[in-house]
Amino acid sequence: MAEEHHIANFDPRSFFTLHDFDGNGFWDQAEILKFYGMEDETAKDVSQGKKDELIREILRLMDTNRNGAVEKEEWDRYSTSGGEGGSPGLLPDFGLGPGHHWDIEMEYEIHHWEKYHDENTKEEDLIHPEDIAHFKKHDELEDEAERVAALDKMSVVDQNIPAKFRRNA
Repeated sequence: MAEEHHIANFDPRSFFTLHDFDGNGFWDQAEILKFYGMEDETAKDVSQGKKDELIREILRLMDTNRNGAVEKEEWDRYSTSGGEGGSPGLLPDFGLGPGHHWDIEMEYEIHHWEKYHDENTKEEDLIHPEDIAHFKKHDELEDEAERVAALDKMSVVDQNIPAKFRRNA
């Protein structure tokens, strides 16, 4: 999780601001789930109970005024003290994986490109399974966008008409 968040590269205030996804000055429960990667497809098998437990524990550790959110000042206190015996600035690791919370480009950049490629990499060098899967995902997204665009151009989309209302159904 620390690697995913590049924690060592940020001071606590910057880290807080980067993860305050809606910019309202606090981390609400949805943001906590997001920076722990619970919105990512890789977390689809994590139970709601485990997600609720994660939120309860983060709020127990950081939400000192018990308003159901982590405010910047609360993060400042937690990140400098380390909470309950933790290392200063580190989020608790719940063993749920790295905490994917960016789009597919940023995730690919962090988890693969930075490790195996650089600005001198040529297209023909992109042969790792992760490269192939990444570009396959791009192809799938493009195909889906083209399919939706074609449907948007149609005045009537037959597939959207319930069978009982179609002629020859």
